[in-house]
Amino acid sequence: MGRRRVMRLMKEEGIEGKGKKKYKATTSFKHNLPVAENVLQRDFKANGPDQKWVADITYIPTYEGWLYLAIIIDLYSRRVVGWSMSANMKTELVSTSLEAALGQRAPDNMGLIFHSDRGSQYASKDYQKMLEKEEIKASMSRKGNCWDNAVAESFFGPLKTELVRDANFRTREVARTTIAEWIEAFYN
Repeated sequence: MGRRRVMRLMKEEGIEGKGKKKYKATTSFKHNLPVAENVLQRDFKANGPDQKWVADITYIPTYEGWLYLAIIIDLYSRRVVGWSMSANMKTELVSTSLEAALGQRAPDNMGLIFHSDRGSQYASKDYQKMLEKEEIKASMSRKGNCWDNAVAESFFGPLKTELVRDANFRTREVARTTIAEWIEAFYN
């Protein structure tokens, strides 16, 4: 079926496609914390589970204020292996998502690479100690380069297009429940 026919049929049925919003940088990397080398180097393939994980944070609007979502994706299966949500963007948000991933998965400590952006949560001493304790190799994107963490960034596109954009979450709790269900029942 051709594109024009699809457009005509959609118009006849009153159906419209959902488009993506333009990317807007929302994270500030202005901190004096040490950052890890970009070990991943945009190599988004893995030969098995728990070899490479990527992580990121996004903002979800609610009538109560922002709800922050931190996710960790296994590059082998592309599943969200750890996630957490909070009303603030402190290190605890990303620590909880890592604890969730480690509670679900059992990396064999044979060189798991954990890749994120340079945000202060990921660069914090406490978070880096968690990675060290688990013998996980930290990797961080280059400054201001969203393509270095494209898989984690691309997870948020469908989430926001299919779920968040048209939703009017009255409370953070409603958003939390809806997003958790979307991740576990739909995405994964």
